[in-house]
This record gives sequence, structure tokens and C-alpha cells, in this order.
Amino acid sequence: MAARNPGTSRAELIADTALALLTERGMRGLTHRAVDELAGLPQGSTSNQARTRRALLEAAVGRQAEREAKVLVPAEMPAPGSGLDELAGALALSLHRYLTDHRELLVSRYELALEATRRPELRAYYDAAGRQFRAPLVALMKAAGSSAPERHALSLISFSEGLMFSCAAGSYHAEVPSEPEIRLGFAELLRGMLAGPPLR
Repeated sequence: MAARNPGTSRAELIADTALALLTERGMRGLTHRAVDELAGLPQGSTSNQARTRRALLEAAVGRQAEREAKVLVPAEMPAPGSGLDELAGALALSLHRYLTDHRELLVSRYELALEATRRPELRAYYDAAGRQFRAPLVALMKAAGSSAPERHALSLISFSEGLMFSCAAGSYHAEVPSEPEIRLGFAELLRGMLAGPPLR
């Protein structure tokens, strides 16, 4: 039975349990009945909350975004114009926290991302949930003097997502880099993008 934290609503419990099932059993293991059983809820509870599989997946995507926001914490990013070193440090802190303390969320993230490639209706929902992380990075790049803030934000996201995959399911799953190593990687990337003249 999944543990229910105090203050967690039934909807949150169902979505959290759906994420746990994705992590433990993959997409095929996610069913309404399995959620009821793992969450210790009466049979039919999940169907009452999320009538269809699409609704259940959308609930999982929304909860994934909520929980990632508490790990990556966009609000922890430094004020615009604080300098590249401070930005690199804040990015490294958030990413290292995710890689070391919340690896189960990485697995559910990739399960949902792959399913979104097969379901256009979920793709739109997944993309909308992810914009809460993209927009602040674009703003930070613009404030840092980027000549191409959208492109540079994409480079930061790609670097982060590459580390996430490598450490969750790739060849570095047993060798998570330290926070200083991640900070150095971000600093090198930021300086390469922002410290020199743009390439022609």
C-alpha cells in the first residue's frame, strides 16, 4: 500500500500512485485497478476520479510537473543579471538534488514523455506542463545578455535533460556527477554561449 502523506488529497494520492506504478511497472502496469490496489483505495476510486486512461495520464503529468517544481524550484533561480557563476550554481544545485534524491521521478518522466509521442492529446498536455520550466530559463538568458535566449535556453535544457537520462537510464546511472562537477559543466556552457561573440 502506498503511504499517504498528511494533507494529501485523494486526487494527489491517485496521481502519486500512478507515478509510482510507472516507475515500478512501466506504462503497461498503469491501470485504474492497480492504482486502487497500491493506494489502498476501494475498488473504483480511481475510475471515479479519472474516468478514462487519458484522464489518468493527464493527472499523472500534472502531478509530475507539480513534484518536479518542488525539486527544481524555478523560484530558486537567481535574480536576472546576477552573473553566470551564480546562475551555474543555482542550476547545479537543482539538478543535483533531482539526480540524487528523486530518481524515481526521472523514470516516470521518461515513461510519460514516451507515451506522449504516441498520444497527440497527451503531447499537448505534457508540453503545456513543461512550459513552467522553459519560460524562466528564456527570461534568465535574455537578462544575461543572450543574443538568442530561446536557443540558449534550449541548450541549457538539452544539457540538463542529457544528464538526467544518462544518470537515470544511461551509462552513468551508477556514476552521478557531484554538484561541483555539474556546476562546472553549466559554467562552461554558459560562458561558451554568452561570453564570446556569436558565431556567424
